[in-house]
Formats: sequence, structure tokens, C-alpha cells
Amino acid sequence: MENSIAPTASSLQVQPLSSKNVGTLFNSVEAFLFDCDGVIWKGDKLIEGVTETLEMLRSKGKKLVFVTNNSSKSRKQYAKKFRSLGVPVNEEEIFSSSFAAAMYLKVNKFPQDKKIYVIGQEGILEELELAGFQSLGGPEDGKKSVEPKSNCHFEYDKNVGAVVVGIDHYINYYKLHYATLCIRENPGCLFIATNRDATGPMSDSQEWPGAGCMVGAVCGSTQKEPIVVGKPATFMMDFLLQKFQIDTSKMCMVGDRLDTDILFGKNAGCKTLLVLSGITSLSALQDPSNNIKPDYYASKVADILKFLEE
Repeated sequence: MENSIAPTASSLQVQPLSSKNVGTLFNSVEAFLFDCDGVIWKGDKLIEGVTETLEMLRSKGKKLVFVTNNSSKSRKQYAKKFRSLGVPVNEEEIFSSSFAAAMYLKVNKFPQDKKIYVIGQEGILEELELAGFQSLGGPEDGKKSVEPKSNCHFEYDKNVGAVVVGIDHYINYYKLHYATLCIRENPGCLFIATNRDATGPMSDSQEWPGAGCMVGAVCGSTQKEPIVVGKPATFMMDFLLQKFQIDTSKMCMVGDRLDTDILFGKNAGCKTLLVLSGITSLSALQDPSNNIKPDYYASKVADILKFLEE
């Protein structure tokens, strides 16, 4: 059967998903891990065929997990978004980088009496609160400003023991200054990044600056590198393995980014499927300089259902 994405000489080592090989992938996988932005939706629009494909996978007994680097929402907020788009997903199936940041601190026994300064959205604050931590900053500090003056002394909380940086739509100099002082001057203060994605699909038609630029600003002012908890770092996978007890060889990571989603899956030993409905184009996949190769690629998630029915 003809495939809508024709393979070329430069992409022969990566198989386009087709009616001939989809069964091999499907039968070898117990759990499908899906990125969200560019895979399930773009902005607030569901990508065509997603609902029917997820319903089919569930009906066949496949475990579904949604693993997103976007820290702007908590698991509860993401579950609400899924429902608003007509896709029933519960919080236990969602692993966001905001949740990963909170779990990293919990697993590593971050002191309950210490505070966490947040450059980011409500999602991080909510997950930190649910994990029992005290946080400050976030959107509230987007309204604050600081004016450098001679002999000006900036007051900040000396009890901040960690700074968490994620996507922040209200980033400003006040936040950068606060985070910098905490990391540079509070002994042992951790610097945690939810992810380092350069861009993020804030709408269905454009890529906007991602968490990577906020993280980069703090790296520049502190001269320190962060602990990254989102993809492609291994922390979220370690947490998934502990929770679901499924061998990575029986998982398939489905994503639209080579350097996060696909690398995350490959590093863990998962099968990988790149969909071209988000960030990565076919030309980028086939570029000779690209050394991150998924096992399969397809135009969108719905191709799984399409090819299984052929």
C-alpha cells in the first residue's frame, strides 16, 4: 500500500511507518509514551485522528502515558485540557516536567523547611505544593520590577534552597536577579531546569521561545549548569519504570522532536516513532548532519490506526 511519506536514499536507515511494518511495532509494544505539543495537539487544537487512535490503542490493551516537557501546567491542569478536547485521560497517565521537578526534590529528600524559588508558570507551583514544598515567585513576580541604583541592596529569601526554572511567559529582570542571588549566594542552593527546549508551540501556527532561553539566562548570570529533569534526561524514565514496571524494550516513545523525545526514548532503550506533525520536518530528519534516528517515522499519530486498518 502506498505510503504518504516517500522514503529517500538518505532516510533508508529510518523506516517510514507503513501497513507492512506497523504490525511488528504494534505487537512488540505494551506501552505507548506520547509527547503532547505537536503530537496530540498544536496550541489548543487537537491533531486530526488522535482521539480515534488513542481509543483503539486502549481497546487493544495498550498502556498510554503522556510525557511532556511543557511545565506550564500541572498534571491536574493537563487532564482538564485533555478532557476539554474530548480525550479522556487521568492524572496518573500524565508525566509533565513540572511534576518531574517536584518529584526530583522529593526523591532526593529536599528539606521541607527550605523554600523553592520558581521562574515559571502555575504548573510548577501547583506540583511543588502537592509534593509538600514551600515555593515563591512564579507569575506573581512578573508584576515586580527592580531598578539598579548605586549602593542598592536587593532583599531576597536566604532560606531558598532550590531554584526551579521552566517556561515563563512573564520573565523579567526581577526574576532573573532573584534567582541569580539565590543560586550564587545561598549555600548549596540547587539549580533545576524543567527542560531546555529552545522553542515551544504556544499556538497552532508559530513556535515561541521555550524554557531553554529562560534557563540559558540563569546559566549566564550564575555561570552554573542546571540539573535537567525533563526529556531527554533520564529522570522521568526512571520514575516511569518504577511506577509501571514495564521493560523499556516494550515501550514506544512517540514524539515530534529529535533532540528531546526521540533521544529520550533511544537513551532508555525504547522503540521510537517520530511524527512530523510538530517541530521536526522530513528534511530535518533526513539531513546528513542529523545523527538522532528514530526507528520509524510517520506524518501523524493517526497513521498508526490508518496502517493497522489497511
